[in-house]
Amino acid sequence: MPLALLLLTGLIGAAEPPLQPRHPGRTFVSPMGEPFFSRGPDDRPLADWFAQADVNHDGILTGSEMEADADRFFARLDADHDGEIGPDEITAYEQVIAPLDRAHLGLLPLTEPVTAADRDFSRGVTRDEFRRAAQQRFQALDVDHQGRLTVAGLQSLRPPPPARQRRDLNAPPDLDPNADTGG
Repeated sequence: MPLALLLLTGLIGAAEPPLQPRHPGRTFVSPMGEPFFSRGPDDRPLADWFAQADVNHDGILTGSEMEADADRFFARLDADHDGEIGPDEITAYEQVIAPLDRAHLGLLPLTEPVTAADRDFSRGVTRDEFRRAAQQRFQALDVDHQGRLTVAGLQSLRPPPPARQRRDLNAPPDLDPNADTGG
């Protein structure tokens, strides 16, 4: 197992444990790809991310605050501290930290928010590339071009949760509920 994956899975001395859902509910993926999980029925993962990113706690997220939050998350992903999120670290992100449908859980339709920051297609993401991606994503979310984001404004941009599939309780457990039965 690559060192980055070992670090991020917590098998050897990682600074933070891997993220895991604590309560079934709506998950939120930040614009830079960090997952936030519901901790209870009244929990709001988007608001949790916003509160963390809003360094001065004034209820407004600026571009520089979003860039600082991206730096914080970059440091977590750069497990070997070489200044780049390399291929092994990207794999660890996709398989361990956020092994979920990221495109439908965030504010932007990004299936691979970390990899998408790789501007020169080097298969690695530098801190500078990650910062530029944070700036671009801030601009995309700042729909009224005021240079600031609020929780209410971001919540209005958030797509509704995906519809849950109904399962026939009488169906055999190995039957695919989405299969076309030809009927």
